Amino acid sequence: MPAPEEQQPASPVVATSRTIDIATSLVLLAFAALLAYDNWRTGMSWDATGPQAGYFPFYLSLVLAGASVYGIAKEIIARRAASEPFVRREQLHRVLQVLAPTVAFCVLMQWLGLYLASFVLIAGFMVFVGRIAWWKSLLTSFVFSAAMFMTFEIAFDVLMPKGPLEALFGF
Repeated sequence: MPAPEEQQPASPVVATSRTIDIATSLVLLAFAALLAYDNWRTGMSWDATGPQAGYFPFYLSLVLAGASVYGIAKEIIARRAASEPFVRREQLHRVLQVLAPTVAFCVLMQWLGLYLASFVLIAGFMVFVGRIAWWKSLLTSFVFSAAMFMTFEIAFDVLMPKGPLEALFGF
Protein backbone atom coordinates (compact mmCIF):
# COMPACT_ATOMS: atom_id res chain seq x y z
CA MET A 1 0.00 0.00 0.00
CA PRO A 2 1.47 3.41 -0.92
CA ALA A 3 2.40 5.97 1.71
CA PRO A 4 -0.02 8.92 2.16
CA GLU A 5 2.31 11.28 0.28
CA GLU A 6 2.29 8.84 -2.66
CA GLN A 7 -1.53 8.79 -2.71
CA GLN A 8 -2.93 8.61 -6.19
CA PRO A 9 -5.09 11.67 -6.89
CA ALA A 10 -7.32 9.48 -9.09
CA SER A 11 -8.85 7.77 -6.05
CA PRO A 12 -12.54 8.78 -5.93
CA VAL A 13 -13.68 11.24 -3.28
CA VAL A 14 -15.90 9.63 -0.64
CA ALA A 15 -16.75 12.83 1.25
CA THR A 16 -15.93 16.51 0.93
CA SER A 17 -14.92 18.81 3.78
CA ARG A 18 -18.21 20.66 3.42
CA THR A 19 -20.23 17.45 3.84
CA ILE A 20 -18.25 16.42 6.92
CA ASP A 21 -18.52 19.91 8.46
CA ILE A 22 -22.30 19.92 8.03
CA ALA A 23 -22.67 16.35 9.31
CA THR A 24 -20.52 17.11 12.37
CA SER A 25 -22.51 20.26 13.12
CA LEU A 26 -25.77 18.32 12.82
CA VAL A 27 -24.54 15.65 15.24
CA LEU A 28 -23.42 18.33 17.71
CA LEU A 29 -26.77 20.10 17.33
CA ALA A 30 -28.63 16.87 18.12
CA PHE A 31 -26.35 16.30 21.12
CA ALA A 32 -26.97 19.88 22.31
CA ALA A 33 -30.73 19.38 21.96
CA LEU A 34 -30.54 16.19 24.03
CA LEU A 35 -28.48 17.92 26.71
CA ALA A 36 -30.80 20.93 26.75
CA TYR A 37 -33.88 18.73 27.15
CA ASP A 38 -32.33 16.63 29.89
CA ASN A 39 -31.13 19.65 31.84
CA TRP A 40 -34.50 21.38 31.37
CA ARG A 41 -36.15 18.25 32.76
CA THR A 42 -33.69 18.20 35.68
CA GLY A 43 -34.30 21.86 36.45
CA MET A 44 -32.68 24.82 34.78
CA SER A 45 -33.94 27.75 36.81
CA TRP A 46 -33.22 29.31 40.18
CA ASP A 47 -34.82 28.14 43.39
CA ALA A 48 -34.53 29.40 46.99
CA THR A 49 -30.99 28.03 47.38
CA GLY A 50 -29.59 29.14 44.03
CA PRO A 51 -29.30 27.58 40.61
CA GLN A 52 -30.80 24.15 40.10
CA ALA A 53 -28.68 21.23 38.91
CA GLY A 54 -29.39 21.79 35.21
CA TYR A 55 -28.94 25.57 35.13
CA PHE A 56 -25.37 25.88 33.87
CA PRO A 57 -25.40 22.75 31.67
CA PHE A 58 -28.62 23.95 30.03
CA TYR A 59 -27.09 27.24 28.98
CA LEU A 60 -23.87 25.55 27.90
CA SER A 61 -25.96 23.29 25.66
CA LEU A 62 -27.58 26.41 24.17
CA VAL A 63 -24.12 27.78 23.39
CA LEU A 64 -23.21 24.46 21.73
CA ALA A 65 -26.45 24.55 19.73
CA GLY A 66 -25.74 28.12 18.63
CA ALA A 67 -22.24 27.21 17.51
CA SER A 68 -23.62 24.23 15.59
CA VAL A 69 -26.25 26.34 13.83
CA TYR A 70 -23.54 28.88 12.96
CA GLY A 71 -21.37 26.10 11.49
CA ILE A 72 -24.25 24.78 9.38
CA ALA A 73 -25.19 28.27 8.16
CA LYS A 74 -21.58 29.09 7.33
CA GLU A 75 -21.23 25.96 5.21
CA ILE A 76 -24.56 26.40 3.43
CA ILE A 77 -24.41 30.16 2.80
CA ALA A 78 -20.74 31.11 2.58
CA ARG A 79 -19.34 28.22 0.54
CA ARG A 80 -20.94 28.02 -2.84
CA ALA A 81 -17.80 26.76 -4.58
CA ALA A 82 -16.81 23.09 -4.69
CA SER A 83 -15.30 21.89 -1.45
CA GLU A 84 -11.96 20.14 -1.18
CA PRO A 85 -11.93 16.39 -0.56
CA PHE A 86 -12.06 15.28 3.06
CA VAL A 87 -11.38 11.60 2.43
CA ARG A 88 -10.74 9.55 -0.65
CA ARG A 89 -11.66 5.88 -1.09
CA GLU A 90 -8.11 4.61 -0.54
CA GLN A 91 -7.71 6.72 2.60
CA LEU A 92 -11.03 5.51 3.99
CA HIS A 93 -9.99 1.93 3.29
CA ARG A 94 -6.84 2.45 5.38
CA VAL A 95 -8.82 3.96 8.25
CA LEU A 96 -11.32 1.07 8.20
CA GLN A 97 -8.43 -1.42 8.28
CA VAL A 98 -7.73 -0.11 11.78
CA LEU A 99 -11.22 0.87 12.92
CA ALA A 100 -13.03 -2.40 12.16
CA PRO A 101 -10.58 -4.68 14.03
CA THR A 102 -10.50 -2.24 16.95
CA VAL A 103 -14.29 -2.31 17.27
CA ALA A 104 -14.19 -6.11 16.97
CA PHE A 105 -11.56 -6.18 19.74
CA CYS A 106 -13.83 -4.16 22.04
CA VAL A 107 -16.75 -6.50 21.37
CA LEU A 108 -14.71 -9.71 21.61
CA MET A 109 -13.08 -8.60 24.85
CA GLN A 110 -16.44 -9.03 26.58
CA TRP A 111 -16.44 -12.76 25.81
CA LEU A 112 -12.79 -13.66 25.31
CA GLY A 113 -11.25 -11.43 27.95
CA LEU A 114 -8.50 -8.86 27.53
CA TYR A 115 -5.58 -11.19 26.96
CA LEU A 116 -7.08 -13.53 24.39
CA ALA A 117 -8.74 -10.64 22.52
CA SER A 118 -5.38 -8.82 22.48
CA PHE A 119 -3.72 -11.96 21.13
CA VAL A 120 -6.27 -12.16 18.30
CA LEU A 121 -6.04 -8.43 17.53
CA ILE A 122 -2.25 -8.29 17.38
CA ALA A 123 -1.91 -11.49 15.38
CA GLY A 124 -4.63 -10.33 12.98
CA PHE A 125 -3.00 -6.95 12.43
CA MET A 126 0.39 -8.48 11.86
CA VAL A 127 -0.84 -11.14 9.40
CA PHE A 128 -3.50 -9.25 7.45
CA VAL A 129 -2.37 -5.62 7.58
CA GLY A 130 1.37 -5.99 8.08
CA ARG A 131 1.72 -9.08 5.86
CA ILE A 132 4.06 -10.64 8.41
CA ALA A 133 4.56 -14.41 8.51
CA TRP A 134 1.91 -16.17 10.59
CA TRP A 135 4.40 -17.87 12.92
CA LYS A 136 6.10 -14.54 13.75
CA SER A 137 2.69 -12.99 14.31
CA LEU A 138 1.53 -15.74 16.65
CA LEU A 139 4.80 -15.70 18.59
CA THR A 140 4.79 -11.91 18.95
CA SER A 141 1.16 -11.76 20.04
CA PHE A 142 1.69 -14.59 22.52
CA VAL A 143 4.73 -12.87 24.05
CA PHE A 144 2.89 -9.53 24.22
CA SER A 145 -0.24 -11.05 25.78
CA ALA A 146 1.85 -13.00 28.29
CA ALA A 147 3.79 -9.83 29.17
CA MET A 148 0.51 -7.95 29.67
CA PHE A 149 -0.79 -10.75 31.88
CA MET A 150 2.35 -10.79 34.00
CA THR A 151 2.39 -7.00 34.27
CA PHE A 152 -1.24 -6.45 35.18
CA GLU A 153 -2.23 -9.64 36.99
CA ILE A 154 0.99 -10.57 38.76
CA ALA A 155 3.15 -7.45 39.16
CA PHE A 156 0.43 -4.84 39.75
CA ASP A 157 -2.33 -7.19 40.95
CA VAL A 158 -4.95 -5.42 38.81
CA LEU A 159 -8.05 -7.33 37.85
CA MET A 160 -8.64 -7.17 34.10
CA PRO A 161 -11.61 -8.52 32.08
CA LYS A 162 -11.41 -12.30 31.87
CA GLY A 163 -13.01 -14.60 29.38
CA PRO A 164 -13.99 -18.25 29.58
CA LEU A 165 -10.57 -19.45 28.39
CA GLU A 166 -8.79 -17.73 31.26
CA ALA A 167 -11.40 -19.21 33.62
CA LEU A 168 -10.47 -22.71 32.37
CA PHE A 169 -6.88 -22.06 33.45
CA GLY A 170 -8.04 -20.80 36.83
CA PHE A 171 -7.17 -17.15 36.35
